[in-house]
Amino acid sequence: MSKIIIIHPGSLYLRIGKASDLNPEMILNCVARKRKGKDPGNIHQDSILPESSKTKDIIHEMDESRLSVSHMLQNCLQTNGRKRYGTPSQQLASFNKRVHPEIVSGQPEVFWLKPKEKVNTIVGAEVLRLDPNGNFNIHFPIRRGEFNIHKGIGGSMFSVLEDIRTIWEYSIKNYLDINIKDLNQYKAVLIIPDIYNRKRIKELTALIFKMGFSACFLVQEHVAATFGSGLSYACVVDIGDQKISISCIEDALSHPNTRVSLKFGGGDVTMCFFWLLQKVAFPYKECQPNNNQDAVLLNHLKESSCHIDMNICGSQEKSFIINRPEQSPVRYVLQVADELLIAPLSLFHTDLLKFSLGNTNRDKIIQIQKTLGQDFDSEDCFNAEFLRETGRRANAGYTKDQTENSFNANDGNAMDADDEIVVDETDKDLLKFNANDFQTSTGQVSGLESAILQSIEHLPNEELKKKMYNCVLLVGGSSKIPGLARWLQTKIQQAIPLTYRTESQDIVMTPKDVDPGHIVWRGASVMAGLEASEELWITKEDFENYGVRILREKVPFIW
Repeated sequence: MSKIIIIHPGSLYLRIGKASDLNPEMILNCVARKRKGKDPGNIHQDSILPESSKTKDIIHEMDESRLSVSHMLQNCLQTNGRKRYGTPSQQLASFNKRVHPEIVSGQPEVFWLKPKEKVNTIVGAEVLRLDPNGNFNIHFPIRRGEFNIHKGIGGSMFSVLEDIRTIWEYSIKNYLDINIKDLNQYKAVLIIPDIYNRKRIKELTALIFKMGFSACFLVQEHVAATFGSGLSYACVVDIGDQKISISCIEDALSHPNTRVSLKFGGGDVTMCFFWLLQKVAFPYKECQPNNNQDAVLLNHLKESSCHIDMNICGSQEKSFIINRPEQSPVRYVLQVADELLIAPLSLFHTDLLKFSLGNTNRDKIIQIQKTLGQDFDSEDCFNAEFLRETGRRANAGYTKDQTENSFNANDGNAMDADDEIVVDETDKDLLKFNANDFQTSTGQVSGLESAILQSIEHLPNEELKKKMYNCVLLVGGSSKIPGLARWLQTKIQQAIPLTYRTESQDIVMTPKDVDPGHIVWRGASVMAGLEASEELWITKEDFENYGVRILREKVPFIW
C-alpha cells in the first residue's frame, strides 16, 4: 500500500497521499506563474471565491428570500418549546457602525512572498502570500468540478493539464517526499466525479502515465464514499466548495440516472454570508471577496461561526483578526444574529445564492446525466455516438445511395435522433441509457433536499427507492456546518412519500471519527487494497497499446 498514491483533485483543494497513510495531505489546488512581459492582456488571476453578479433584479430577489427565511426562523421553536426570537438588522448595524479596528500587539508580522529571480512557478498556499500587484498570474485549474477552460491566458486545455501536472508533481515531491524519477515504482488511484467527461478522464489518465506511474486505477467519488463509510448502499450527497454532487450507490455501482450536479457549494454560501454581513454594516469595509486574503478570512468566519441551530437566538458577538502583509495586525468586533443561520440555509433557499450564481447559470444548475453517449470519440469504437453514426437502417429498402444522400444532407453529422437504428442485442444495452444525455431544470433552481428527492425518484424500482430514502450519506468539506445534517433530515422526512416512510430513525448519516472531506479519499485507499481490484489496474503498456478502449474494459463503472 505504500507504493500506491491516491489522488483526489477538487475545485479548491487537492487531497493526495499514500494508500498506507491515515489521512491525505491537503494542498490549495492552484498555481502561480510568472507573467511574461508587461502587456495588460497577459494578466489573469483566478480568485478563491466565485465571481459575483450584482443587478437590481438579483438584489431584489435575494432581499425577498432573506426576509422570507427570517420570518420562517422566527416561527421555529427551540427544543424547550419556546419560540425563537431574532435581533433586527438595524440594531446590529447600529453597533457595527461604531466599531473601530484595534491594533493587536504580539501577533507575528506577515510579509509578501518575494520569490527569487529564477523562480517562475509557485504552488499551493504560498500563492496567497504573493503581492496582488506583482508579476504572477494565478490559476485554479479546476472550477465547479470541471476543467477551468477559458479564453484568457492559461485557459487552454494544454495549459490546464500543465497546471494540474505541476501541482501534482510538486505535492508528490514536497509532501510525500517521493522523487518524480521514481514514480515508475508507484501506482496511482485517480478519484473522478460520478458525472464525468470521458475526454477529460482520458486526458488525466494519459497525464498520470506521462508523469511516470506504472499503473492507474479509476474510482468514482461516491462509490469511494460508501467504501470509506462502510456502507453497501447509500444516496451520497457530496457538498464541495464549488459544486454539490448526488447519486445513488448500490454494491459499488453508481446508478447513472440518479447522478445530479448542483453548480454551487460552500464558496457560494460564503458569498451569501458576506452579502448578509454587509446588510448589518460589516466593520471591515475594505473587504473584497476577489482578494484571496479576504476570501480566506470570509471562509474562516463562515466555518467558525455559521450553524443551523434553532436554540441559538439573538445577537452574537464575534471577533476576528486581519493579518495582512506589510500591515499591522488589527482586530474587529462584530455583532451578528440570524445571519449565521440564513447563510447555510441558502443551500435550501437558492434565491439567496444569486449574488454569486447570477442569472446566466439558472438553467445549468441541475444536471441528471446518462454517462454513455456523452461525446464522440473516434478512438472508442463502442462509443454510443459512434454506434449512432454507423448504425444500419431498419428499412430493408433503404439503399446505399439514399444513405449517402442522408449524410450529405446533414453535412456529415450524425443521423437524426428520431432515425431508427438496427443494432445487435448487446449494442441495445449500450444505447438504452442514451435517450437523453442529461436533463436540465429551468426556472427556479431547486434546493438541496429537492435535488436529493429528484435523484432517488430516478431509481428503477420501489425497493431501491425505499432503501435510499432511508440512507442518505452526507460528505464533503463544506458539509461540516453544525446542524446541517439534522436540518436536511427534517426536510427529507417531510418530503418522503408515505409509502417509503419507516419508523423514526436517522436518515442522514455523516462519517464518524473521520473528516467528511477526507472520506472519499479514504474509501479509495480501501478499494485499492482489495483483492478484487487487482484486475482493474490499467498498466502503462495497456494504455499505450489500446488507448481509450482499455478504459472501457477496465474501469469499474459503465463507460
